[in-house]
Amino acid sequence: GQPMKAQRGFTLLEVLVALAIFATVAASVLTASSRSLIVAQQLEAKTLAGWIAGNRITELQLKFPTPGEGREDKSLEFGGREWETHSEVESTSDKGLRRVTVWVAPKAERGSTGPVKERAVHSLIGFMTVRS
Repeated sequence: GQPMKAQRGFTLLEVLVALAIFATVAASVLTASSRSLIVAQQLEAKTLAGWIAGNRITELQLKFPTPGEGREDKSLEFGGREWETHSEVESTSDKGLRRVTVWVAPKAERGSTGPVKERAVHSLIGFMTVRS
């Protein structure tokens, strides 16, 4: 018969090198996926905040009589989350128009304070025709 061929296995060093390569690749994949998850959460927050700001401006535009100059803070629940808005109505050079700016931020958690304007993830400017 034929002589038996010696079977060659992996040495400990080869196994360790393979494990090191695998660990490096796995760490890179985890870092990239966690980064993309954070970006997706930020995009979701900006999208929801954009809808809230648009809704708030529309709400103010529909009020009768048209709101005068001033500021207003509101809290609301939208998209399964708590939000805060800050609205500022200002006069313009045209007496028949008022400018409204709305800032939207996620509800402040304990430890994170500061005005909505500073924490805002989205802001929107609109105009209102003065109706009285």
